[in-house]
Amino acid sequence: MFIVIHSLVTSVSLTALESQNATMHFVTEFVLLGFPGQREMQNFFFSLILVVYLLTLLGNGVIVYVVKWDKRLHTPMYILLGNFAFLEIWYISSTVPNMLVTILSETKTISFTGCFLQFYFFFSLGTTECFFLSVMAYDRYLAICRPLHYPSIMTGKLCVILVCVCWVSGFLCYPIPIVLISQLPFCGPNIIDHFVCDPGPLFALACIPAPSTELICYTFNSVIIFGPFLSILGSYTLVLRAVLRIPSRAGQTKAFSTCGSHLMVVSLFYGTLMVMYVSPTSGNPAGMQKIVTLVYSAVTPLLNPLIYSLRNKDMKDALKKLLGLRSNPN
Repeated sequence: MFIVIHSLVTSVSLTALESQNATMHFVTEFVLLGFPGQREMQNFFFSLILVVYLLTLLGNGVIVYVVKWDKRLHTPMYILLGNFAFLEIWYISSTVPNMLVTILSETKTISFTGCFLQFYFFFSLGTTECFFLSVMAYDRYLAICRPLHYPSIMTGKLCVILVCVCWVSGFLCYPIPIVLISQLPFCGPNIIDHFVCDPGPLFALACIPAPSTELICYTFNSVIIFGPFLSILGSYTLVLRAVLRIPSRAGQTKAFSTCGSHLMVVSLFYGTLMVMYVSPTSGNPAGMQKIVTLVYSAVTPLLNPLIYSLRNKDMKDALKKLLGLRSNPN
Protein backbone atom coordinates (compact mmCIF):
# COMPACT_ATOMS: atom_id res chain seq x y z
CA MET A 1 0.00 0.00 0.00
CA PHE A 2 2.72 2.44 1.00
CA ILE A 3 4.73 1.51 -2.10
CA VAL A 4 1.73 2.31 -4.30
CA ILE A 5 1.17 5.63 -2.50
CA HIS A 6 4.87 6.42 -2.80
CA SER A 7 4.81 5.68 -6.55
CA LEU A 8 1.76 7.89 -7.03
CA VAL A 9 3.33 10.73 -5.05
CA THR A 10 6.58 10.44 -7.01
CA SER A 11 4.86 10.32 -10.40
CA VAL A 12 2.68 13.31 -9.54
CA SER A 13 5.76 15.18 -8.34
CA LEU A 14 7.68 14.51 -11.57
CA THR A 15 4.70 15.43 -13.73
CA ALA A 16 4.22 18.71 -11.91
CA LEU A 17 7.88 19.55 -12.21
CA GLU A 18 8.04 18.74 -15.91
CA SER A 19 5.01 20.92 -16.55
CA GLN A 20 6.88 23.94 -15.28
CA ASN A 21 9.25 23.74 -18.29
CA ALA A 22 12.05 25.16 -16.26
CA THR A 23 15.46 23.96 -15.17
CA MET A 24 15.53 23.48 -11.40
CA HIS A 25 18.45 23.09 -9.05
CA PHE A 26 17.71 20.34 -6.54
CA VAL A 27 19.20 21.02 -3.13
CA THR A 28 21.98 18.87 -1.71
CA GLU A 29 22.05 20.55 1.69
CA PHE A 30 19.82 22.52 4.03
CA VAL A 31 20.47 25.62 6.12
CA LEU A 32 19.31 25.37 9.73
CA LEU A 33 18.79 28.93 10.96
CA GLY A 34 18.66 27.84 14.59
CA PHE A 35 18.36 30.68 17.09
CA PRO A 36 18.43 34.26 15.81
CA GLY A 37 20.40 37.07 17.36
CA GLN A 38 23.80 38.73 17.55
CA ARG A 39 27.00 36.81 18.27
CA GLU A 40 26.69 37.54 21.99
CA MET A 41 23.23 35.99 22.04
CA GLN A 42 24.48 33.03 20.00
CA ASN A 43 27.28 32.48 22.52
CA PHE A 44 24.73 32.59 25.36
CA PHE A 45 22.56 29.95 23.66
CA PHE A 46 25.63 27.82 23.00
CA SER A 47 26.76 27.95 26.64
CA LEU A 48 23.27 27.29 28.00
CA ILE A 49 22.57 24.34 25.72
CA LEU A 50 26.04 22.90 26.31
CA VAL A 51 25.51 22.99 30.09
CA VAL A 52 22.08 21.35 29.71
CA TYR A 53 23.61 18.65 27.48
CA LEU A 54 26.49 17.86 29.85
CA LEU A 55 24.20 17.78 32.89
CA THR A 56 21.81 15.46 31.03
CA LEU A 57 24.63 13.08 30.14
CA LEU A 58 25.87 13.16 33.73
CA GLY A 59 22.46 12.69 35.38
CA ASN A 60 21.25 9.90 33.15
CA GLY A 61 24.67 8.28 33.10
CA VAL A 62 24.66 8.14 36.91
CA ILE A 63 21.25 6.45 36.89
CA VAL A 64 22.43 3.84 34.37
CA TYR A 65 25.56 3.15 36.44
CA VAL A 66 23.73 2.99 39.78
CA VAL A 67 21.10 0.59 38.45
CA LYS A 68 23.84 -1.66 37.09
CA TRP A 69 26.07 -1.32 40.16
CA ASP A 70 23.55 -1.82 42.99
CA LYS A 71 22.17 -5.36 42.98
CA ARG A 72 19.18 -4.25 45.04
CA LEU A 73 18.01 -2.33 41.99
CA HIS A 74 18.09 -5.38 39.71
CA THR A 75 14.30 -5.45 39.58
CA PRO A 76 11.98 -4.84 36.59
CA MET A 77 11.10 -1.33 37.75
CA TYR A 78 14.73 -0.19 37.91
CA ILE A 79 15.81 -2.15 34.85
CA LEU A 80 13.19 -0.20 32.91
CA LEU A 81 14.37 3.03 34.55
CA GLY A 82 17.99 2.27 33.66
CA ASN A 83 17.09 1.62 30.04
CA PHE A 84 14.99 4.77 29.98
CA ALA A 85 17.94 6.84 31.24
CA PHE A 86 20.20 5.20 28.63
CA LEU A 87 17.61 6.10 25.99
CA GLU A 88 17.58 9.73 27.14
CA ILE A 89 21.34 9.96 26.58
CA TRP A 90 20.95 8.95 22.94
CA TYR A 91 17.77 10.96 22.48
CA ILE A 92 19.38 14.27 23.39
CA SER A 93 22.55 13.32 21.51
CA SER A 94 20.58 12.94 18.28
CA THR A 95 20.03 16.70 18.05
CA VAL A 96 22.04 18.76 20.54
CA PRO A 97 25.61 18.16 19.24
CA ASN A 98 24.58 19.24 15.75
CA MET A 99 22.65 22.13 17.31
CA LEU A 100 25.82 23.31 19.05
CA VAL A 101 27.83 23.03 15.84
CA THR A 102 25.15 24.98 13.96
CA ILE A 103 25.24 27.83 16.49
CA LEU A 104 29.00 28.26 16.03
CA SER A 105 28.95 27.70 12.28
CA GLU A 106 28.88 30.59 9.83
CA THR A 107 27.14 28.59 7.09
CA LYS A 108 24.81 26.57 9.40
CA THR A 109 24.42 23.88 6.75
CA ILE A 110 23.57 20.21 7.06
CA SER A 111 23.76 17.76 4.18
CA PHE A 112 20.63 16.27 2.66
CA THR A 113 21.58 12.81 3.95
CA GLY A 114 22.60 14.16 7.35
CA CYS A 115 19.27 15.97 7.69
CA PHE A 116 17.23 12.82 7.12
CA LEU A 117 19.52 10.70 9.29
CA GLN A 118 18.95 13.16 12.13
CA PHE A 119 15.22 13.06 11.36
CA TYR A 120 15.23 9.25 11.56
CA PHE A 121 17.18 8.88 14.81
CA PHE A 122 15.42 11.77 16.56
CA PHE A 123 11.93 10.45 15.80
CA SER A 124 12.85 6.79 16.30
CA LEU A 125 14.31 7.50 19.74
CA GLY A 126 11.28 9.65 20.58
CA THR A 127 8.99 6.80 19.55
CA THR A 128 11.01 4.40 21.69
CA GLU A 129 10.52 6.77 24.63
CA CYS A 130 6.75 6.69 24.12
CA PHE A 131 6.83 2.88 24.25
CA PHE A 132 9.02 2.85 27.36
CA LEU A 133 6.69 5.20 29.20
CA SER A 134 3.80 2.89 28.34
CA VAL A 135 5.65 -0.20 29.59
CA MET A 136 6.67 1.60 32.79
CA ALA A 137 3.03 2.52 33.41
CA TYR A 138 2.05 -1.14 32.91
CA ASP A 139 4.73 -2.15 35.43
CA ARG A 140 3.28 0.25 38.02
CA TYR A 141 -0.22 -1.06 37.32
CA LEU A 142 0.89 -4.62 38.05
CA ALA A 143 2.80 -3.57 41.18
CA ILE A 144 -0.16 -1.69 42.70
CA CYS A 145 -3.25 -3.43 41.31
CA ARG A 146 -1.94 -7.00 41.30
CA PRO A 147 0.82 -7.07 43.92
CA LEU A 148 0.50 -10.79 44.72
CA HIS A 149 0.81 -11.76 41.07
CA TYR A 150 3.45 -9.15 40.21
CA PRO A 151 6.54 -11.40 40.73
CA SER A 152 5.05 -14.19 38.60
CA ILE A 153 3.91 -11.85 35.80
CA MET A 154 6.70 -9.27 35.58
CA THR A 155 9.54 -11.77 35.50
CA GLY A 156 13.07 -10.98 34.44
CA LYS A 157 12.42 -12.68 31.10
CA LEU A 158 9.29 -10.66 30.39
CA CYS A 159 11.10 -7.46 31.39
CA VAL A 160 13.91 -8.19 28.90
CA ILE A 161 11.36 -8.96 26.17
CA LEU A 162 9.50 -5.70 26.80
CA VAL A 163 12.75 -3.72 26.71
CA CYS A 164 13.75 -5.33 23.41
CA VAL A 165 10.30 -4.73 21.90
CA CYS A 166 10.49 -1.04 22.84
CA TRP A 167 13.89 -0.58 21.22
CA VAL A 168 13.21 -2.59 18.08
CA SER A 169 9.69 -1.32 17.39
CA GLY A 170 10.79 2.27 18.00
CA PHE A 171 13.32 2.03 15.17
CA LEU A 172 10.95 0.23 12.80
CA CYS A 173 8.19 2.83 12.77
CA TYR A 174 9.66 5.73 10.84
CA PRO A 175 11.50 4.41 7.75
CA ILE A 176 8.37 4.62 5.56
CA PRO A 177 7.49 8.28 6.33
CA ILE A 178 11.13 9.33 6.04
CA VAL A 179 11.58 7.61 2.67
CA LEU A 180 8.40 9.24 1.37
CA ILE A 181 9.49 12.71 2.51
CA SER A 182 13.04 12.28 1.21
CA GLN A 183 11.68 11.44 -2.26
CA LEU A 184 9.83 14.75 -2.53
CA PRO A 185 11.43 17.30 -4.88
CA PHE A 186 13.35 19.99 -3.01
CA CYS A 187 14.38 22.57 -5.58
CA GLY A 188 14.95 25.60 -3.39
CA PRO A 189 14.91 27.52 -1.18
CA ASN A 190 16.73 25.27 1.28
CA ILE A 191 16.46 27.35 4.46
CA ILE A 192 14.83 25.67 7.49
CA ASP A 193 13.84 28.11 10.23
CA HIS A 194 14.51 25.56 12.95
CA PHE A 195 17.43 23.87 14.68
CA VAL A 196 16.41 20.30 13.75
CA CYS A 197 15.19 18.63 10.58
CA ASP A 198 11.47 18.46 11.28
CA PRO A 199 8.71 17.24 8.92
CA GLY A 200 6.76 20.52 9.04
CA PRO A 201 9.56 22.73 7.66
CA LEU A 202 10.57 20.02 5.17
CA PHE A 203 7.05 19.84 3.74
CA ALA A 204 7.10 23.63 3.43
CA LEU A 205 10.29 23.44 1.33
CA ALA A 206 8.96 20.83 -1.10
CA CYS A 207 8.42 22.22 -4.62
CA ILE A 208 4.91 20.80 -4.85
CA PRO A 209 2.16 19.96 -2.34
CA ALA A 210 2.25 16.40 -1.02
CA PRO A 211 -1.09 15.83 0.76
CA SER A 212 -0.79 12.02 0.63
CA THR A 213 2.62 12.03 2.28
CA GLU A 214 1.49 14.59 4.84
CA LEU A 215 -1.53 12.43 5.68
CA ILE A 216 0.66 9.35 6.14
CA CYS A 217 3.06 11.24 8.44
CA TYR A 218 0.22 12.79 10.43
CA THR A 219 -1.37 9.35 10.83
CA PHE A 220 1.93 7.85 11.98
CA ASN A 221 2.47 10.64 14.50
CA SER A 222 -1.06 10.35 15.86
CA VAL A 223 -0.92 6.56 16.24
CA ILE A 224 2.54 6.60 17.82
CA ILE A 225 1.61 9.36 20.26
CA PHE A 226 -1.95 8.40 21.17
CA GLY A 227 -1.45 4.62 21.22
CA PRO A 228 1.03 4.58 24.14
CA PHE A 229 -0.69 7.59 25.73
CA LEU A 230 -4.05 5.81 25.91
CA SER A 231 -2.27 2.77 27.31
CA ILE A 232 -0.68 4.94 30.01
CA LEU A 233 -4.01 6.61 30.71
CA GLY A 234 -5.71 3.23 31.07
CA SER A 235 -3.01 1.90 33.40
CA TYR A 236 -3.17 4.89 35.71
CA THR A 237 -6.96 4.97 35.70
CA LEU A 238 -6.88 1.45 37.14
CA VAL A 239 -4.10 2.47 39.53
CA LEU A 240 -6.11 5.46 40.76
CA ARG A 241 -9.18 3.30 41.31
CA ALA A 242 -7.12 0.78 43.28
CA VAL A 243 -5.40 3.45 45.37
CA LEU A 244 -8.68 5.10 46.33
CA ARG A 245 -9.84 1.77 47.72
CA ILE A 246 -6.93 1.64 50.17
CA PRO A 247 -8.44 2.40 53.60
CA SER A 248 -5.45 4.14 55.19
CA ARG A 249 -4.22 7.57 54.19
CA ALA A 250 -0.60 6.41 54.62
CA GLY A 251 -1.17 3.55 52.20
CA GLN A 252 -2.64 5.90 49.62
CA THR A 253 0.27 8.31 49.96
CA LYS A 254 2.81 5.52 49.54
CA ALA A 255 1.04 4.18 46.47
CA PHE A 256 0.79 7.62 44.87
CA SER A 257 4.46 8.35 45.57
CA THR A 258 5.53 5.31 43.54
CA CYS A 259 3.69 6.69 40.51
CA GLY A 260 4.21 10.42 40.97
CA SER A 261 7.60 10.55 39.28
CA HIS A 262 6.40 8.67 36.24
CA LEU A 263 3.29 10.83 35.89
CA MET A 264 5.39 14.00 36.01
CA VAL A 265 7.63 12.71 33.20
CA VAL A 266 4.63 11.61 31.12
CA SER A 267 2.90 14.97 31.54
CA LEU A 268 6.00 16.95 30.58
CA PHE A 269 6.93 14.80 27.58
CA TYR A 270 3.46 14.20 26.13
CA GLY A 271 2.26 17.74 26.77
CA THR A 272 4.94 19.29 24.56
CA LEU A 273 4.78 16.43 22.05
CA MET A 274 1.06 16.86 21.43
CA VAL A 275 1.38 20.62 21.10
CA MET A 276 4.02 20.11 18.41
CA TYR A 277 2.78 17.16 16.37
CA VAL A 278 -0.93 16.68 17.06
CA SER A 279 -2.40 20.14 17.51
CA PRO A 280 -2.38 22.45 14.49
CA THR A 281 0.95 24.30 14.50
CA SER A 282 0.91 25.85 11.06
CA GLY A 283 -0.27 29.15 12.51
CA ASN A 284 2.24 29.13 15.35
CA PRO A 285 5.33 31.31 14.91
CA ALA A 286 8.61 29.54 14.24
CA GLY A 287 9.98 30.81 17.56
CA MET A 288 7.22 29.04 19.50
CA GLN A 289 7.86 25.79 17.63
CA LYS A 290 11.56 26.06 18.48
CA ILE A 291 10.79 26.57 22.18
CA VAL A 292 8.40 23.59 22.30
CA THR A 293 10.89 21.38 20.45
CA LEU A 294 13.69 22.47 22.78
CA VAL A 295 11.59 21.53 25.82
CA TYR A 296 10.92 17.92 24.81
CA SER A 297 14.26 17.34 23.08
CA ALA A 298 16.63 18.86 25.67
CA VAL A 299 14.88 20.04 28.85
CA THR A 300 12.83 16.87 29.44
CA PRO A 301 15.86 14.52 29.29
CA LEU A 302 17.57 16.82 31.81
CA LEU A 303 14.67 16.82 34.27
CA ASN A 304 13.89 13.11 34.11
CA PRO A 305 16.89 11.91 36.20
CA LEU A 306 16.24 14.66 38.74
CA ILE A 307 12.57 13.70 39.03
CA TYR A 308 13.28 10.00 39.43
CA SER A 309 16.26 10.29 41.77
CA LEU A 310 14.83 12.98 44.05
CA ARG A 311 11.44 11.31 44.48
CA ASN A 312 12.64 7.71 44.81
CA LYS A 313 13.94 6.51 48.17
CA ASP A 314 15.71 3.41 46.81
CA MET A 315 17.48 5.48 44.17
CA LYS A 316 18.53 8.10 46.73
CA ASP A 317 19.87 5.38 49.05
CA ALA A 318 21.82 3.80 46.18
CA LEU A 319 23.30 7.19 45.22
CA LYS A 320 24.33 7.86 48.82
CA LYS A 321 25.93 4.44 49.03
CA LEU A 322 27.76 5.01 45.76
CA LEU A 323 29.07 8.36 46.93
CA GLY A 324 29.94 7.05 50.39
CA LEU A 325 27.41 9.36 52.06
CA ARG A 326 25.37 6.73 53.89
CA SER A 327 25.12 7.76 57.53
CA ASN A 328 26.66 5.59 60.18
CA PRO A 329 23.94 3.83 62.20
CA ASN A 330 26.04 4.17 65.31
